[in-house]
This record gives sequence, C-alpha cells and structure tokens, in this order.
Amino acid sequence: MIDFYYWPTPNGWKISIMLEECGLEYNLIPINIGKGEQFAPEFLKIGPNNRMPVIVDHDVEGEPVSVFESGAILFYLANKTGKFIDQSPHGIKETLEWLFWQTGNQGPGAGNLSHFVNYAPDGQDYSKTRYANEYNRCLGVLERRLQDRDYILNTYSIADMICWPWVLIAKPLGQSLDDFPNVAKWRNDIKLRPAVQRGVDLGKEFRRSAPPTEQERKILFNQTAQDIKDKNN
Repeated sequence: MIDFYYWPTPNGWKISIMLEECGLEYNLIPINIGKGEQFAPEFLKIGPNNRMPVIVDHDVEGEPVSVFESGAILFYLANKTGKFIDQSPHGIKETLEWLFWQTGNQGPGAGNLSHFVNYAPDGQDYSKTRYANEYNRCLGVLERRLQDRDYILNTYSIADMICWPWVLIAKPLGQSLDDFPNVAKWRNDIKLRPAVQRGVDLGKEFRRSAPPTEQERKILFNQTAQDIKDKNN
C-alpha cells in the first residue's frame, strides 16, 4: 500500500495518473494547502519542501520509504513496477533528460504563469509576459520533439505523464495550441486514456471554486524560511 499525500493540482495529477496507470493500491491523504497543512511537522518529515505530492511506500522490506518531488516519485514508481520506463541505459538517460527538463523548465514556467493568471492578474506586465513567453517556448520544445513520434520517448512513459498536466490546462493559461499541432494531438490522445481521466478526477471535490481569501493568500504565497521555522517551533 502507498500513502499518497495529494492536492488536486497539475503536480499532483502527474502522480495520480501514474498510480492509476500501474493499478497500484494507494491510500489518498488530502493535504489542504489553503489551510497550511503542508507545514505541519509530521508532513515535513516526509515532504521537507512542504509541497505536494509525496508518497510513502509501505510495500517494502524494512521501514516505509518516503519520496518527495514529482520527478523523483515517478522515477521511483517506474523502477518499482518496471512500467512506463525503458530500462536500457539509453532509455534511462532519455527518461532522466525529460524528467529534469520538465522540473527545471516547463514546470516552473507554467507554474509561475499560472500564479499571475489565477492569483495576480494585475501583477507587473513584465513578470506575466516573461512566464507566458517561457511557457510558449516550452510548448515549442515539445512540438519539435513530437514531430515524428506519438510520445516524448519511444512509447508512452513517465516522461509524458510529467509533462502532460501543464499542457492539459494550456487554454486557461491563455495559450492556444493552434500553433502546436503535434502537441495538441499528443494532449488529446493521452486525455483519452481511462487511467489519465481517473487521475485527473481524483479529489476533484477539493478543487478551488472561489478566489483565495486573504488568510489563504498569506499561507499560499510569500513564505520564507523564517515562516517555516516559526510554524515548527
């Protein structure tokens, strides 16, 4: 059994999709980020970055294994199950390249753009434009990669799972896929997978239906090292 600490966001969907694709048994543990549950001392023991998602694998020899950060979790689960990863040296090399690309480029660009679109629409024009351009650039990288293939690697893999959620929400982020036909086809093909649909629907009852309150904004944004220290003293 895997404990899955989760909140319904694109980062969380990466893991819920993998769990559903693999048919792994998991125990869903919602962590309400608007209430600051991610800063609880008990959670920080397994998720030291106070972010979702995190898993704790009880199906191991000895003590349970905790894993944080979406790329690391996907790689761990792929190796645990032997699914959705090419275990050859070249396959592992390519998998890691695209996992790191997503966590270092697409994810931060899309996440920061999402902040300005959803939480700071009146923010500085430079900041919003900067991240919109970076998100657009990353779509271009994917478009070139998908020019002669159906998936990012040779077959459907964790590389697709980690990149797909931030493309799923391209329209709400203000980006049309009209200029990226390969990406649009890839997005739609993956969206049709039953396990993907279950993963995206997981915890949909927890999704935000209204703008954050001022108290929630204080919890969600502008945290510093001192804030974390104060919460755990």
